[in-house]
Amino acid sequence: MKEDIDWAHLPFGYYPTDYNVRCTYRDGKWGEIEVTQSDKVELHMAATCLHYGQEIFEGLKAFRGRDGKVRIFRLEENARRMQDSARGLLMEPIPEELFKEMCIKAVQLNERFIPPYGSGASLYIRPLEIGISPSVGVRSASEYIFIILVTPVGPYFKTGFGCTDICIMRQYDRVAPRGTGRYKCGGNYAASLVAGEHAHELGYSAVLYLDPKEKKYLDECGPANFFAIIDGKYVTPKSDSILPSITNRSLMQLARDMGIEVEERHISVDELERATEAGACGTAAVISPVGSVVDLDNDHRYVIAKDGKPGPVCTALYERLNAIRLGECEDTYGWNTVL
Repeated sequence: MKEDIDWAHLPFGYYPTDYNVRCTYRDGKWGEIEVTQSDKVELHMAATCLHYGQEIFEGLKAFRGRDGKVRIFRLEENARRMQDSARGLLMEPIPEELFKEMCIKAVQLNERFIPPYGSGASLYIRPLEIGISPSVGVRSASEYIFIILVTPVGPYFKTGFGCTDICIMRQYDRVAPRGTGRYKCGGNYAASLVAGEHAHELGYSAVLYLDPKEKKYLDECGPANFFAIIDGKYVTPKSDSILPSITNRSLMQLARDMGIEVEERHISVDELERATEAGACGTAAVISPVGSVVDLDNDHRYVIAKDGKPGPVCTALYERLNAIRLGECEDTYGWNTVL
């Protein structure tokens, strides 16, 4: 029951809620929205999602604000990114209005699981599309199911908004050049598990991957985008193999609003020497400030946070983004969908 939830100590994990919503694509069209309390999906054993990886997903959050209203952050952008992922894996794109309607319905149906304002927790929204028609030949499905589940979550990192140490390991590639890196598909994340577990065993929170072609430039940071403050500028890697993070895009706009110049470009490893702040950013953690980056192959540590604390730019961006999501300040760009 909701009354039993310790909102302040929620992990970032799955907590069962009352309902999920679904819609099936069949005979060339999307059907009616279905509401169910079942947490199971019945699949044919030859479904394309099981054999050929036709699976994509998204992640976004709903928040209860100080005014008691519920806000979903950047709903339209997640809908558009999921359409891009669908096209990248030759799946059926979900119409933006259908995506929005189903997200809103899933949140409203599970309203009692939206954490209270001030708890530090949020309602995580997970849209998922999978190919369900059977095939033993390599081809795209003709039928798909689109599901939206929600679950209350706490901070992604147990340390919360505190500095973590990350590492560079060149024996692992996140994705292939011109591959599926810019799409939010499960295979990308499955392929990163070995490297991530290796990093954790060595005491680091994540792997800072390098570009898979030349191993010279910074790529992504585990499951998140990476940025650094270099020479007073907000600098973030630019590559066709990097997932276009909606959080990163939001932070770039807020940085510009603060008068900080923003650059999207290749960042060489040695530029970390000039970084005064750095962070991994994404829906789950917003910003996870980086204390240091350890290049394990060259036995070199780039100390970013000299005092071990998040820097002023990361802190200001983090607080500003949270204030927008919680309705504590003006939503200048109309990023929130208010229910």
